[in-house]
Amino acid sequence: MTDRRRALVTGVGRTAGIAASIADRLRFDGWSVVTTGWRGYDKRMEWGADEQPLADHDVDFSDPDAPDALFDALAADCPIIAMVMCHCESVDSGIMTTTVESFDRHFAVNARSMWLLIRAFARQLPEDTGGAARIVALTSDHTTFNLPYGASKGALDRIVLAAAAELADLGLTANVVNPGPIDTGWMDDDVRSSVLRNNLRGRLGTGRDTAALVGFLLSEQGGWINKQVLYSDGGRWG
Repeated sequence: MTDRRRALVTGVGRTAGIAASIADRLRFDGWSVVTTGWRGYDKRMEWGADEQPLADHDVDFSDPDAPDALFDALAADCPIIAMVMCHCESVDSGIMTTTVESFDRHFAVNARSMWLLIRAFARQLPEDTGGAARIVALTSDHTTFNLPYGASKGALDRIVLAAAAELADLGLTANVVNPGPIDTGWMDDDVRSSVLRNNLRGRLGTGRDTAALVGFLLSEQGGWINKQVLYSDGGRWG
């Protein structure tokens, strides 16, 4: 492991979460991994927070100053050359039930903070990364009765794809991964059965499935994949 192999993974809140699987995979691949989570979010969700915090830094990305403050805190060590953004705000509501406050918070966390994190990441990159710099973000296409979540994830996609082009001179790649429905504690029996019926592989996806793709994207072999929205969901009927 070298200092050039330092990665930031956000959204590492619970052991059942996708981000925790990604962080584990990157460590296995030889990355030095720094993590963030936000226990305040997990505590107010129905699944609750793990008893012990997993993340190195507890960060509320609804605060517009949080991305710069985070990278300032990390500046004493070597640069971050890969960033995987898994954090999100996700509260179910539809066109008629979404509040303005909830809508704004979703966009603050799921879109604005992505832009600010990418900007802070780009500012601290060394001049020559040898083409090894990477940005990956997790997205979703779930919008029905999940309006603010789905809409803000759509904005996230555009921000990350813009970064691939605008920051190309920094020698980075920027991609978006859609993991499809993965049961991290939110599925009930009806949802679980529906996913199983409609998946071409006949099983539920796992955090390890997503982590395998992210690990590849961060590798040297994955460096030719750029400015893409990639689905890692086993394939769905219809």
